[in-house]
Amino acid sequence: MKRFFLLLTVVCTFACSHVFAQGKIDLQTSDTILGILQKNIGQVVELRMKSGEKIAGRLEKVGDKLVHLAQLTGAEFYDAAVDASDVSAVIVRTRK
Repeated sequence: MKRFFLLLTVVCTFACSHVFAQGKIDLQTSDTILGILQKNIGQVVELRMKSGEKIAGRLEKVGDKLVHLAQLTGAEFYDAAVDASDVSAVIVRTRK
């Protein structure tokens, strides 16, 4: 019985691993930071700001001037509105 539950756990872990990893960034020559952000709505991303600061969380909404992040990493009960013009890089986890 213990082996069955261990096997079931291992199978479920491998079956659900695609949920935690996202696909690669499909970069087009005309893409912008806002375009990459819009393609990743609903995913967990890390934004690198021009000041060098990092902010990570679940990407909720992308507007022309603001980016809304929810469930901030390390501060899960907080949301953030980030000035889109201050974002210098978008980091997306592609593998587990």
